[in-house]
Amino acid sequence: MIVNVDENRKETADALARFVPNLIVTHPLAPLDNLALYRQIGDAFGKTREAEALCSRFEFAFRETEKRKFPQRKVLYLIWKDPWMTVSRDTYVSRTLALFGLRTLPEASDARYPKISLEEPWLKEVEFVLLSSEPYRFQEKHQDEISNSLNKPVTFIDGEMTSWYGSRAIAGLGYLSDFSSML
Repeated sequence: MIVNVDENRKETADALARFVPNLIVTHPLAPLDNLALYRQIGDAFGKTREAEALCSRFEFAFRETEKRKFPQRKVLYLIWKDPWMTVSRDTYVSRTLALFGLRTLPEASDARYPKISLEEPWLKEVEFVLLSSEPYRFQEKHQDEISNSLNKPVTFIDGEMTSWYGSRAIAGLGYLSDFSSML
């Protein structure tokens, strides 16, 4: 069984470990963590050749990303409403966006997924607001609400392409390259 630190409580993982013979706990914090993840899962399932093929594809996409120069922009990446929530800089999402010049705000937070108010003083630094498609499904009414509250450009972003690590991360690099070029 595969569990994730951000998605599953420790108590749940501990309970599962009592009766599941093999429990894999994942916690990628940066895009390059995908390489170890591919290998760990490949080893666990006897698919090392397939895992190495994923590593090669990811490494190629990552190198292509590194070759490009993206303008640096400060963004607010929202993941939830009621309360409004965003991502801290020590998350996979934030570090992935940073590859494309998209620097998440706030700059510092004690929480990995901080709750925020639309009156935060640091919001004046935001250049773009990104509404993720997951875990919360933002709609046009939310786009209008944020735009009216913050007077900033607001756009939707595919949360699967920014936060789902593993094999989807390869497509995510291509998606984010195109996305950031359109901002």
